[in-house]
Amino acid sequence: MKTLKPLLLATSLGIGIASGIARPDEPNPVASKPLFRDPVYDGAADPVVIWNRAEQKWFMLYTNRRANVRNLKGVAWVHGTKIGIAESSDGGLTWQYRGVAQIALGGDDDSLWAPDVVYQQGTYHMFLSFVPGMHEDWSGTREMHHLTSTDLLNWTDAGKLNLSSDRVIDASLFQMPNGNWRLWYNDEKDHKSIHLTESSHLLNWTDKGKIIGDKAAEGPKIFRWKGYYWMVVDQWKGLGVYRSADCDSWEPQPQNILAQSGTGVDDGVKGDHADVVVSGDRAFLFYFTQFGRRSSIQVTELELKDNWLACDRNKPVPIKLLPPE
Repeated sequence: MKTLKPLLLATSLGIGIASGIARPDEPNPVASKPLFRDPVYDGAADPVVIWNRAEQKWFMLYTNRRANVRNLKGVAWVHGTKIGIAESSDGGLTWQYRGVAQIALGGDDDSLWAPDVVYQQGTYHMFLSFVPGMHEDWSGTREMHHLTSTDLLNWTDAGKLNLSSDRVIDASLFQMPNGNWRLWYNDEKDHKSIHLTESSHLLNWTDKGKIIGDKAAEGPKIFRWKGYYWMVVDQWKGLGVYRSADCDSWEPQPQNILAQSGTGVDDGVKGDHADVVVSGDRAFLFYFTQFGRRSSIQVTELELKDNWLACDRNKPVPIKLLPPE
């Protein structure tokens, strides 16, 4: 019953953005602006999008900030958070709130942030930032935990990763051609740099040290598209971009993307912490925007211009994500 009031409040707010809602029955439907708002706390952020093989739907897991809870001191509203879930049955065009991930880790005062999820041989693997205890400032430790699930809804803790410090957040995973998994993350103690660890089977990890440190950043996302490996990072001035031919040496893109405000509903600020889904020869960038406390999920389509990433966030997005092979 404690969440009933914010649920009704946020739902009524959602009615006010009806002009941006996608209509799947239109001849050429496009994604809405915003794409999704959390109906309970109105603080959806840090999305990751993955195909649910059993349900034949796309799932979006996200940090569920308590944006509309009043009388919280400092940044307590960013703490005590769970992982929200939205689902899409039409290829990512429209999204409905599914609930909260059932994660056997921590309690009500602990924080679950910024999941990344991959699938391997019948099991989903989540790598999650865990912040023990309630905090009104940015103090406290941050741990990286590995969780497993068979349905994307119920998760078991497989243990904490031994990484470069006790303040690590924002995992991004990618499986290399040789089968090994790489996990990039943000080490807050090392000037907000991006570090790397590697594993042959997602269980035991070998530290590879700092990878990106020319500018402070968080929220790395690594993907392969159009002949390059790409890393997109949140630099709080839009998203920084790096490219690589071998996933070892990274070259910074001269200009950030999503640094300039958009014109759509809830899109009039810079873009933050993103995920990328490569679907066929297309690539879609899911990011969040923040106004005060509340935040919304948006989507735009990536383009390749002069061998660098670009996007027009104001351009309509006729999205249709294809199930993975």
